[in-house]
Amino acid sequence: MNKEKLIPIEQLSIHYEIEMSLFYELQDFDIIEILSVEDSNFIHEDKVSVIEKVVRMQKDLNINLEGVDAVLNLLDKINDLQTELNVVKNRLRLYEDQG
Repeated sequence: MNKEKLIPIEQLSIHYEIEMSLFYELQDFDIIEILSVEDSNFIHEDKVSVIEKVVRMQKDLNINLEGVDAVLNLLDKINDLQTELNVVKNRLRLYEDQG
């Protein structure tokens, strides 16, 4: 794995002013994956946006982790449905152009 794309959770904890325990709780909910490399814990840079969403939901909206998990799952489903809708629209457009 490319270590350049890994961010230490300690650094994220300081930057977002959150407890380290939040990262382990997010891992328990399968929201993020913590990777251990040489006695340090990291997350992949792709998951930083998820951390930002979680922090906003918790701090701004006062949503607990169970709620955060539910919201993130719903957002994923919405994204999947939008992708599927775009595929269907493109397919329909193809048939309309042939007719």
